[in-house]
Amino acid sequence: MSSLGIDGWRFKAIIVSVIVATVAYLAFSLWGGWQDVVNALVRIGVQGTLLALALSLFNYGLRFFRWQLYLGHLGHRVPVLPSLRIYLAGFALTTTPGKAGEVFRGVLLKSRGVPLPTTFAAFISERLSDLVAITLLALVGLSLYPKAQPIVVAGGVFVVLVLIAISSQRLIDCLQAYSQDNGSRLLKALGYLAHLLHDTRRCHTPIMLLGNTMLSLLAWGAEALAFFLVLDWLGTDIDLVFAVFVYALSMLAGALSFMPGGLGGAEVVMVSLLVLKDMPTPEAVAATVFIRLATLWFAVIIGIIALYNSRHGEEA
Repeated sequence: MSSLGIDGWRFKAIIVSVIVATVAYLAFSLWGGWQDVVNALVRIGVQGTLLALALSLFNYGLRFFRWQLYLGHLGHRVPVLPSLRIYLAGFALTTTPGKAGEVFRGVLLKSRGVPLPTTFAAFISERLSDLVAITLLALVGLSLYPKAQPIVVAGGVFVVLVLIAISSQRLIDCLQAYSQDNGSRLLKALGYLAHLLHDTRRCHTPIMLLGNTMLSLLAWGAEALAFFLVLDWLGTDIDLVFAVFVYALSMLAGALSFMPGGLGGAEVVMVSLLVLKDMPTPEAVAATVFIRLATLWFAVIIGIIALYNSRHGEEA
């Protein structure tokens, strides 16, 4: 187990972190009233629940395909089945700030000959691609709620700054040169940053950027569609454009908050915008709880199962 880097105490620490996040989420659910959540589940029904979960699986599948593209572009082709198990195992740590815990995939991929810096570059590329797609989806309905402009602008500015950083060869060369001329640990970290920017840049050629942005739009658009269907099943008159806007803006707010899994920030924005559309607060909370269970927490459950299998050294 030590070869995988997930021995007993580390695995227990992961489970504890998930439990803490779960308890916090249950507290949020209680705020809306369990009865309303249960009633919402009944109204959505088994078929509706399965369809929402299927759209979430579609999201995960496209993101895994994109992950494989990043690894391949960085010179590491990992067999599909073990790579899928490792990728899904990262979802167990989705409830970490900024989803940073998903970098844990690097520990598992290391046994497959993939260096940690490569995994981190793929992770940064993933987050950037997600942010680009979510920002673009939020733009779809921004005219319906102009007050959300600061959040969308913040997301867009962050994307532009990162793209500028990874596209500047001069910046990368300066960081590398400065780190070589000095021996302190802090300055050596600049060399690591330069290497990271270089690898991340390789993942953002014009063709890669365009293709992966389309994949990301389809992936997150699927979950936004699931959210719209949930609202429709609950009998609201909210149209598709506004539903996509609410879901994308909520995900963007959660990402920019750097809270674990966007917990708190995403839910508050989602409930507030639904109430703004005259949806009763209990139903708005119920719809929010359901879609987060079918997307975020469904991923966490899958991740824990995959992580457990990885921990026991199952190889495809």
